[in-house]
Amino acid sequence: MNIKVAEEYNGFGDVAAGLRVFVEQLKAKNGNFDEYVQQIDAIIQQLTKFEVEVSMLDKYVSLLESKVQSAYKISPLNHSA
Repeated sequence: MNIKVAEEYNGFGDVAAGLRVFVEQLKAKNGNFDEYVQQIDAIIQQLTKFEVEVSMLDKYVSLLESKVQSAYKISPLNHSA
């Protein structure tokens, strides 16, 4: 009986070794994936800060435009005057 079982499971050593290699490759890829996720999170944080800065600049430009229009008494709808 032991010989029969040994013969049936003879090829499973190679399968187990292949699975071990596959699992190690998955672990390596998962590590790279985590690194990519961290990089994406950092990019999102930078974009959020950039959007805040652009919004502030837009407010300053609007304020400056209204001050220029006031100083020169330019109608907001009529820029050719």
